[in-house]
Amino acid sequence: MHNQHSEIYVRVAGSGSFLPGLPIPADEVDYFLGELTEAPVKIRKWLKRIRILMKELIEVEYYHFALDPVTRKFTEDNVTMATKAATAAIADAGLTARDIDLIVYGSAHQDQMPTASVRIQEALGIEQCAEISVHANCTSAYKALLLGSDLIRNGRYKTALVISSGISSSELVAEYYNQPLVKKEELFLRYFLSDGASAIVLQAADVCADGLFIEYNYMESIGGMKPSAMGNKRPAYFMNPREEFELGYHHLAQMFQEELRENFHDEEGSVFLKGLKRMLVKHPVDLDKIRFFQINFPSKHISELIMDECAELGIPRETHYSKMAEMGYIGPPMALLCLDKIRKEEKLEPGEIILSFVTEVSKFMQAGYVIKKW
Repeated sequence: MHNQHSEIYVRVAGSGSFLPGLPIPADEVDYFLGELTEAPVKIRKWLKRIRILMKELIEVEYYHFALDPVTRKFTEDNVTMATKAATAAIADAGLTARDIDLIVYGSAHQDQMPTASVRIQEALGIEQCAEISVHANCTSAYKALLLGSDLIRNGRYKTALVISSGISSSELVAEYYNQPLVKKEELFLRYFLSDGASAIVLQAADVCADGLFIEYNYMESIGGMKPSAMGNKRPAYFMNPREEFELGYHHLAQMFQEELRENFHDEEGSVFLKGLKRMLVKHPVDLDKIRFFQINFPSKHISELIMDECAELGIPRETHYSKMAEMGYIGPPMALLCLDKIRKEEKLEPGEIILSFVTEVSKFMQAGYVIKKW
């Protein structure tokens, strides 16, 4: 995107991803995450049914979990996975860690101090740089990309490392739950969420030539009058850990079926479609130039319904790009991982566009990006 004030463009200089462990077949999810042997009998019977239904709906063949199923110990965390993805991206860009002057990290949520961005900085061996951590569920990677792009465009920084990671398994393993209290809304997430990390390197450029360039970044929240459809019950202060566990406030839950559908659909279409329309009004795109349309949703079924809506806008169904069948849904990092895969596995012609958009449901935040091949 041309900046009339500074005439600085933002080039995607490198990308890298990391998926922990070997691919896990869908039928082994319960073995890795652990059976809920202490859950109420009705819940355990429901789980047996939902496993089959979820397998049909999401059509994921393999998952990745940063977990040893025998020792029950985690093999990675958000910082180690992010560092590995970042190291790959920096190498792909032909740079070293000391060339980075800005780190922007995005994750679903985080409760650590110090924050992940400075932990990653330390792990990469960067003595001094600017850093930001963003926690906004599945929009966090998009917001990290927006911040990295805009801070380069305004001339503040020249080389930004944008990273996202997710270790959903840590909130899905049997040992995490207060099992007698678990509800359906807290358990079906086990059958589509996965672990992983991805990163891209952005660099300032004087001209757009021979590469991928960030054309536009978008974000909004339309959840001001909608209930939260995903989250935990933790208050905005630190609880006694024992009390939190005894009450089950740490359980991650998401609305599903009719309750979610009611809040996801408004008049004149889904909140996704209406948000995408607003983005395209602010930054018109030649729809014929869209080569890949990356919809950041955790279900093939939902993605197909969204593509039916988007086809009415003139976005061809065949532009839909997804890697979820191969790795499950890794959350926020999926937006950057797909970009990494496109860069390394596909061939774009000059003028072709990568369009990506997401609706997250913790409070219906939305975000997107437009990247163009020059």
